[in-house]
Amino acid sequence: MELCGLKRQWEGLDSGREGPLCGGSAPWRGAALGASLSAAHSRCLKGPDGAAAPSPAMAGVSQREVRKAADRRQKRAAEEQRARIKLVSTILQKPEELRTKDDLTLLSACVDTVQELEKRKQKTEARKRKLEEVIDEPEELKRKINLLAAAIQAAQYLVIYSGAGISTAASIPDYRGPNGVWTLLQSGRTVSTGDLSEAEPTLTHMGITKLYKEKLVQHVVSQNCDGLHLRSSLPRKALSELHGNMYIEVCTYCSPNREYIRLFDVTERTSLHRHNTGRKCHKCGNELRDTIVHFGEKGTLEQPLNWKGAAEAAKKADVIICLGSSLKVLKKYACLWCMSRVPHKRPKLYIVNLQWTPKDDVATLKIHAKCDDVMQLLLEELCLEIPHYDRSKDPIFSLATQLRPGEEDSHSRKLLTKDSPGSVGSTVSGGWYGKGCAKGRRKKKV
Repeated sequence: MELCGLKRQWEGLDSGREGPLCGGSAPWRGAALGASLSAAHSRCLKGPDGAAAPSPAMAGVSQREVRKAADRRQKRAAEEQRARIKLVSTILQKPEELRTKDDLTLLSACVDTVQELEKRKQKTEARKRKLEEVIDEPEELKRKINLLAAAIQAAQYLVIYSGAGISTAASIPDYRGPNGVWTLLQSGRTVSTGDLSEAEPTLTHMGITKLYKEKLVQHVVSQNCDGLHLRSSLPRKALSELHGNMYIEVCTYCSPNREYIRLFDVTERTSLHRHNTGRKCHKCGNELRDTIVHFGEKGTLEQPLNWKGAAEAAKKADVIICLGSSLKVLKKYACLWCMSRVPHKRPKLYIVNLQWTPKDDVATLKIHAKCDDVMQLLLEELCLEIPHYDRSKDPIFSLATQLRPGEEDSHSRKLLTKDSPGSVGSTVSGGWYGKGCAKGRRKKKV
């Protein structure tokens, strides 16, 4: 019944149109009508003696009416196109053995439309495959870990690029995973997470710090804003937080910029292109701002972004390991990939991610596994012990600047404490989660 209705709708649109409906293919219906209309139209363009008839403007028709008529024709063509696509799509969804003679005739008449729908289907399936999470079999994973360990031991200058995937074990969502920030926003759902004061450095964070202390890793370039690299005791000089740190606010009026590390999320009042936190600089009295770089913004702060350190590390690197990053943003930073070098002189690339990344084709090795699982096996292979995170020794407590009298009510976020929280607290929406991410949402067509 639905298919019959679509056919009637299409035939109704086609009844007053000249020529074939399917753009270069043979017409399904209305060929005789189209020919007669074309002949009538041709006669109208000539006078009684065969001379050309005057133009619409010369015949007293205004240019405005001509434009309106052209708009109507354009809208009608768009309606016909939508009706045709919907009808052909409905037929293609039917099993081949159930397609009628009329269905086959229509498909043969609309070859261009069929090809376009097939291309759309292939693109949709390709996008779905890229979002699928793949896990290597245990034996395959062990083989890859051995190769990665050998690469780390042979590296002269190793740099790690970390993404949101290394923090999921701390109950902080990633961006493009099944329950990631972008995935939730694009499906119309809200983004929330456990109280960020409860988050602690994961096994991967502590493993990276151990590799640095053993001089196997020289620099870490992070896209994360959660501050967990800093809290894992990784030195500031070895860290570039390209998208900011939720615990740091700065005064850009002081030279050099004055930095304030806090024991709470400073992004509560900030969002895309709105970075003032509501607190004042202790020295000059000007308003402080957060350090977060939202999607669509360009990071200009020297610290904690440390772009200079990241670029210098990339120039020296002979091995790059990407942990838990989709690389869809990081790939745009050409200076991090030594693209000016010839391909065989660029750093060897090792990727750890459950999903497809745009750098897979140029990677020396791709490991499909969770970051914590890889780090555990990797340090075992290197005969190193991963240190346990001790909250009472978290360096953020010695680096933090205390609030001044009168500033206690400048935020409502829970403070970090040296005592272990024990359980996850109430749900909050971080200032750097949903805010700014809405830019990437696609509006549904009405």
